[in-house]
Amino acid sequence: MEILVSGASGLIGGAVCKNLAAHGHRIAKLVRRESTGPNEVRWSPGEALRPELVARFDAVLHFAGKNIACRWSEKAKREIRESRILGTVTLAEAMAVAHREGGRPHTFVSTSAIGYYGSRGDEELREKSAAGHGFLAELTKEWEAATTAAQEAGVRVVLPRLALVLSADGGALTKMLPAFRMGLGGRIGSGRQYWSWISLEDVVGGVEFLLQQENFSGAFNFSAPQPVTNAEFTKTLAAVLHRPAIFPLPARAARLAMGASADELLLSSQRVLPERLLAAGYQFRDASLREALAALLKSV
Repeated sequence: MEILVSGASGLIGGAVCKNLAAHGHRIAKLVRRESTGPNEVRWSPGEALRPELVARFDAVLHFAGKNIACRWSEKAKREIRESRILGTVTLAEAMAVAHREGGRPHTFVSTSAIGYYGSRGDEELREKSAAGHGFLAELTKEWEAATTAAQEAGVRVVLPRLALVLSADGGALTKMLPAFRMGLGGRIGSGRQYWSWISLEDVVGGVEFLLQQENFSGAFNFSAPQPVTNAEFTKTLAAVLHRPAIFPLPARAARLAMGASADELLLSSQRVLPERLLAAGYQFRDASLREALAALLKSV
């Protein structure tokens, strides 16, 4: 397949590109500078993208977006929102015209997040569950809706709702490791909140799987089948590192450190199940948190 990718230099986009290229797919990247050859397409999110620039591709994969792990000032929230909505609309509108004129691209994979569900205690959340409340829930609803132009034109739209992505090469896990390696880790807040997670390898595998399943569209929970509470997560991480987990971070301290974002990023509870991925036949490589962490941390 000919595949165009946004966010190709990021943790997830880079891993997906490497995997797809290794399996014989031809990859081109969306860049914001002048392109240097046929494997790059220049774009500017929020500005119209010429449909002919996407018309040669079978699929577009959209991973670009500002990191949400920061203090949410009004400026930061605006930038987070614009980085997702504007880029998604830009791609969806270009794809819609190209698809109507020539039938390509036929697939648009646009990432979303389990923040869609809001904080829901121990409720089991599946793709059919209603959206929740809060900044991330409102953001992800708008983010997913930004693909509408492509969907209405007949493009197959797939929306992976990402859980906490675990990787030894970046992301939340690498930020947690220093404290846990020193034996200074512990639960956050009550620890009863569910932290749904997925390994980067399963994100990569899930994207490739859905690219090949032409009959499936819509939202898919990208979350391992065994979600755990924060207390279980931190205890397991400490055990894999052969360290204690006896220094909890009170909710108040989390809020002092991260402001309002702490309530949605650290203290919210989302017990997410990958019902549609499992029903479609995807087999998770990392279903057990302990085994996933042991494999990830073996070389770091």
